[in-house]
Amino acid sequence: MEKFITAAGCALRISDRGTGPHTLVLLHGYLESLDVWDDFTQLLTPQLRVIALDLPGHGISEVKGEVHTMEFLADVVCGALDVLGVQRCVMAGHSMGGYVALEFLRKYPERLAGMVLFHSTPNPDSEQKKADRQREIEIVQAGHKNLLSHTPAKGFAADNRTRFAAVIEELAEQISLTDDAGIIALLRGMQQRRDNNPTFHDSPIPELIILGRKDEYITAETAATLLERQPQAQIAWLEHSGHMGFVEEPEQAAQVLLDFCEKVKREA
Repeated sequence: MEKFITAAGCALRISDRGTGPHTLVLLHGYLESLDVWDDFTQLLTPQLRVIALDLPGHGISEVKGEVHTMEFLADVVCGALDVLGVQRCVMAGHSMGGYVALEFLRKYPERLAGMVLFHSTPNPDSEQKKADRQREIEIVQAGHKNLLSHTPAKGFAADNRTRFAAVIEELAEQISLTDDAGIIALLRGMQQRRDNNPTFHDSPIPELIILGRKDEYITAETAATLLERQPQAQIAWLEHSGHMGFVEEPEQAAQVLLDFCEKVKREA
């Protein structure tokens, strides 16, 4: 079921499906919306209650100001869970959604039973990445948002792009529908985010990192450093995926999440 709610003073579109005794919250990535989870959610709802939302600035949720910090987004997610009556959940964040989930972990650890970084890291932006995001801001400000339409294809493994051409086209269309101010606010928020490696490392809750062997954003070198810094986390590799494993290998990714939620349940 989809509906609109107000959380932390922000109008949000949310999806709330399934009736399982355990709740999984899915947070989408940059230039995405809750729609990106639609097919994947169907693999999870027989066993879980699955909540997704359009993060403020994307989809058709509200834009609130010139900068959407990850802290602000975490506050909005917490407000949404309050409205929905969810006291504790497993949270999985894809890419930018992982940055939001990490801030949620830092600010509201008592609300989490488990934490999943789905093609995401606790690292802050490098100076090069900050510069890349600034260039994207300037592109959008100049009225050339269409130049970002190449972004979705890079998220898929090179040998998957032909097979998922229709999905890539849909994701590119999503960019054209996303509010310019929302894109800019989220780019600025990602530029400003903190290093959350200590937050993730020191958390006592079960943690999972899902990675794609063919990810061009989280390279093998980046992944190796991440795993060295986060030895406490469970690791799952999707062998034939880039940065979009829940689309490229949905059954495998869903099973990884279901197994993790079952582990969380046993250890509670």
